[in-house]
Amino acid sequence: MPSSPRLRLVVGAALLAALTGGVASSPVAYGAPASPAATRAASPAPDMARVAAALRAAVAEGAPGAMARFTGPQGVRARTTGVRDRASGAAMDIRARFRVGSVSKTFTAVVVLQLVDEGRLVLDAPVNRYLPGLLPDDRITVRHLLTHRSGLADYTDKMFHETVPGFEAVRNRVFGHRELVDLSLSEPRTTEPGAAYKYSNTNFVVAGMLIERATGNPVAREYRRRIAGPLRLRSTSYVHPDTRIEGLHARGYLHPDEAGAPLVDSTEQTVSWAQSAGAVISDPADLNTFMTALMRGRLLSPRMLDAMTTVLPTDTTKTRHYGLGLRRYDLTCGAQVYGHTGTVQGYYTYAFATRDGSRSLAAMANTSNRGGANTALGGTLEAAFCGPKPSAP
Repeated sequence: MPSSPRLRLVVGAALLAALTGGVASSPVAYGAPASPAATRAASPAPDMARVAAALRAAVAEGAPGAMARFTGPQGVRARTTGVRDRASGAAMDIRARFRVGSVSKTFTAVVVLQLVDEGRLVLDAPVNRYLPGLLPDDRITVRHLLTHRSGLADYTDKMFHETVPGFEAVRNRVFGHRELVDLSLSEPRTTEPGAAYKYSNTNFVVAGMLIERATGNPVAREYRRRIAGPLRLRSTSYVHPDTRIEGLHARGYLHPDEAGAPLVDSTEQTVSWAQSAGAVISDPADLNTFMTALMRGRLLSPRMLDAMTTVLPTDTTKTRHYGLGLRRYDLTCGAQVYGHTGTVQGYYTYAFATRDGSRSLAAMANTSNRGGANTALGGTLEAAFCGPKPSAP
């Protein structure tokens, strides 16, 4: 998940059925305030014809298949196109699981913010307070990690400078957290701590290390007991370093850098190069549930949810913003949606919801390193949250 469009990861982690052992304490349970009726009434119905057109456009741009699932006051609506498996020709299936890439970062941020609420971490404390000597600058705080303002270089830029050779070099490799951090520290830092937004997977690798230090448990267990378990996300898992996606799933296909070169089936991999920055597996229904529950306050206290959704612009258009492990997109109709995008080899993902949690969208195309397909898939947001385009005068 480098900072180039070639591989921008969005991923988290969750369900390990094989996890055993006692839990010292139960995760905090938060209320679920209902969305205002007036907001629901004013919400436009999704334009599913435009959603379907965006999916077809992603396929036209090189994705074997694509799908989207919308939840709102009008109920659940879903669309699919293309195939989930090029070898068998099996059609894309809305129930299929896939690698969500950097959407995993939102899972990670939720756990970190729960630990802040529990007093085990402090947002504005130096990371080195909890992980002594890990980072070369005591000014880098927990908040800097979650907002991508630490200045730590993204090691994936160099790792995936050549897309397919870079991927094949790490497909089956198992990294330790410190190995990944050391790869980052071998590169010049990008900014002074807190000075500017600069996306880096390193931030969320370190965030995973904070989770494990604060709880004494693997991140997989914390994702499971704090998010996947309470929300009953039965298709969400964090299987690192296993390479398989169990059950019904969409296979992922990576585009080489060379024009016309054949697609590479990238489904099986450890995703150890990403871990808590992008190794979660899920499906559209679970992503809808996760984003809806997050926005409705079921996972965080009001104080932490307000902190998470307090955003700053990330580009000159000021339509893209970032909070604490959470993006905000400002759409052309005036709607604001919160969530995350994800890119991991073979998969593009969008998972977003309105601030009141009344509407959510999860969309996926089973390809990557194909910017046109990613842009086309992003068109599902406008179609779903803005509804039909106004008629021309």
